[in-house]
Amino acid sequence: MASQCALEKMVINAEFWRGRRVFVTGHTGFKGAWLSLWLQQLGAEVFGYSLAPASQPNLYDAVSLGSSLAGETIADIRDGSALSRAVLSSAPEIVLHLAAQAIVLNSYADPVETFSTNVVGTVTLLDALRKAPSVRAAIMVTSDKCYENREWLWGYREDDAMGGHDPYSASKGAAELAITAMRRSFFATDDYARHHLGLATVRSGNVIGGGDWAEHRLIPDLLRAISAGQPCVIRNPASIRPWQHVLDPLSGYLVLAEALWRDGPGYAGAWNFGPHDGNAHSVGWLTDRLLQLWDGSPGWAAGSEPTSHEAVTLKLDIAKATSLLPWRPVWSLETALDSIVTWYKAFQQGDDMQALSLRQIAEYCRDAAQTEARRP
Repeated sequence: MASQCALEKMVINAEFWRGRRVFVTGHTGFKGAWLSLWLQQLGAEVFGYSLAPASQPNLYDAVSLGSSLAGETIADIRDGSALSRAVLSSAPEIVLHLAAQAIVLNSYADPVETFSTNVVGTVTLLDALRKAPSVRAAIMVTSDKCYENREWLWGYREDDAMGGHDPYSASKGAAELAITAMRRSFFATDDYARHHLGLATVRSGNVIGGGDWAEHRLIPDLLRAISAGQPCVIRNPASIRPWQHVLDPLSGYLVLAEALWRDGPGYAGAWNFGPHDGNAHSVGWLTDRLLQLWDGSPGWAAGSEPTSHEAVTLKLDIAKATSLLPWRPVWSLETALDSIVTWYKAFQQGDDMQALSLRQIAEYCRDAAQTEARRP
């Protein structure tokens, strides 16, 4: 087990996280399970709050996460009573909120569920934190799609306008506005001496990695097509997305959480944790590359049916995070895709996926340290 992960002049280390009580919402999801596993590796006491896993198979079960949690509540993020009980009973010092309805196409099928989960659920959690004096740092995970997308070729900055054409994107923009209102009303930086809670929002790109089986996401859809021996139908092959391995934004969340712990007023607000510029590629390019790595798998075809609106170009400006935090993205898209193919092939072979996932975290930390060592 790696004890620390070098990032710039700072480390994500066991010394800070060991014994730290951390409350993670959405811990049964793809990003939440990776984050919870990493936190456990660092020695934190992780308390999960989420619905049951949404798919079979799923990462939560694949890495046997439930058996090693300090505590777990399976409930809806909008259930204020259950959520408040879970927060108060776990007495967390740090809260990471990842519970969400996270699929764009699903938001068209059920917009009420999407807005309710992503906006009301977030406000419900923040209301619970008002009554939880143990919490010193809270990070609310939203999305790069929270911005009013103008199809710019350059990246969006944290102070650009919120918006959203589709229900999912708009729900994330609305969540950002709601979080800002709750921060100003109850967790204001100039009133920090009273509440002692640093509150931030984080926005990442199109996150990919092993263990994702969600519907209407590119890589899980590709893998299902490969398993069926059929070409995958791609909705928008020309769309450009800021692809990044899941460990890149999660490392940013960990760095930010520690910064909030040490100086809540100094780090409250919004942060982009996107990939290198070189990771922005079209859906068609990523599909071709992943199929090449899989070796002899079926190809893909562009969908002929009309599709719901999705942005064509979307990039994030990460200058704030790389300038003001000891963080930067580590893995290239090629490295990310290699790790993904390795993960899913190991799963198909029945390997120990907790061990392999921890090994990939250690490899990520090693690469971060080597990247730092090469800096002048």
